[in-house]
Amino acid sequence: MARRWIEISIEDQRLRLFESPDAEPESASGSKVTLLKDYSISSSKNGVGQELGSYKTPLGRHVIRAKIGDGAPLNSVFVRRRPTGEVWSPELANHYGERDWILTRILWLCGRERGHNRFGSVDTMKRYIYLHGSPPTAEMGQPGSIGCIRMRGEDIAELFDLVSPGTEVEISPT
Repeated sequence: MARRWIEISIEDQRLRLFESPDAEPESASGSKVTLLKDYSISSSKNGVGQELGSYKTPLGRHVIRAKIGDGAPLNSVFVRRRPTGEVWSPELANHYGERDWILTRILWLCGRERGHNRFGSVDTMKRYIYLHGSPPTAEMGQPGSIGCIRMRGEDIAELFDLVSPGTEVEISPT
């Protein structure tokens, strides 16, 4: 059975979705690893870090714990993982000022490394770290979020349909 996983490079500000026909990403049998998608992203403007309240993007091995927003319109607004019924617009943005918008879809991450990004004050899931859509005005290719991985609305909607809960996500500094 084919296996898919995500690699995120903070240095390159890229998210890449890979697929292998085998269970392991680098198969000893020499199976071909295929790059399915390559997206520009925006990680935290505060850099990388694990601590609760740091507003930094956590590093390490994660999995997609939950998918939120299936079928929601492009640029749907989410607050606390719930759709508000609003759709982002420049007028809505002017009304709310410098809000960190979570739009279109949410892929909620859970850390896999005890003491590094799971449990205690470094727990990625308790920090509400997501892959999520952002307004068309948000710049990709450079840090700008407050911890999450921002993506263009069309990109997160596409990625959402290509992955499932349990998909592995590796966030690395390079």
